[in-house]
Amino acid sequence: MTTRRSVLAAIGAGLIAPRIAFAQPAKQARVTVLFAGDAEDDEPATRAFFDEMRRLGWIEDRNIVYEGLSGRGTREYVATLASSAVDGAPDLIFATTASTARAVLAETNSIPVVFTTNSDPATLRTRERPALNAAAVQLVTSDFAARRVELLHEALPKLERVGVVLDRRSLDNGRQKAAYQAAARRLKLRVEVHKFTNYEAVAKILADFKRQGVSAASLGASFTLFARRRDVCANAGRLGIALLGHRVEWAEAGALMSYGAEIADALRRSARIADRILKGARPMDIAPERSEKAELVVNQGVAKSLGIALPRSLLARADRVIGA
Repeated sequence: MTTRRSVLAAIGAGLIAPRIAFAQPAKQARVTVLFAGDAEDDEPATRAFFDEMRRLGWIEDRNIVYEGLSGRGTREYVATLASSAVDGAPDLIFATTASTARAVLAETNSIPVVFTTNSDPATLRTRERPALNAAAVQLVTSDFAARRVELLHEALPKLERVGVVLDRRSLDNGRQKAAYQAAARRLKLRVEVHKFTNYEAVAKILADFKRQGVSAASLGASFTLFARRRDVCANAGRLGIALLGHRVEWAEAGALMSYGAEIADALRRSARIADRILKGARPMDIAPERSEKAELVVNQGVAKSLGIALPRSLLARADRVIGA
């Protein structure tokens, strides 16, 4: 995968990808991949997309070239990244988050854009900008907030207060807040919902949780949080706060658990959509796919470091246990 070195000057951030493929003959398909954080970190998290593309016959250096652009989790860079991606005039843009997809769709109505989203893809379409060049996989997460609260309560039976961190810029942060509050009420828990706009506020939120006696918190889906997941987990660990993230990479980065859509399934679906488009299908003719598979991942090593003895019943239900 190549990276656009010119973006270094444009956004002041390194664009790094682990595999470099230089310019190839024009017959090759050109796909630009927009990552939430560092391409070096996030490319492994999207490996299922590239593996499925390869299974479908798209072989790097033979008939396809990938170019990775990275926003380092900073929303202020997203517009510049989107502009840079569009200026490159690739055959297709794969946006790994809905935030980057929205930025790209604001720049072009001709280059096909494939992405995954927790929200209804229809929210991207307006009378002024119908986004007919967009094709999406929707992660169906209607009851995930409730399940996350239940999982934290099961992991820590004496839990009385649960924290929730939401990105104010997320399209569905209001719905998420209501879902978490309803779930906490059913379990007779107090819920502390904190919203942030910029990443710098996250450390203060975690410190506030510590002062409020909140020992466990659930993290809402967020472009910004995901890109800085290792920093967030390290900070929470120092404060003795158990975290639950929305996708497997959170558990891998140091959260106690992750529960949410099976990202690998969504990525494979995204690849199949990209395959159809590169073979001539129009995005507007491809109905949004729905990924409804869920997965629970538990980090036993983190549990031990926090002094948490996880119930055997919870461990038995986990799709994967890290550090067992």
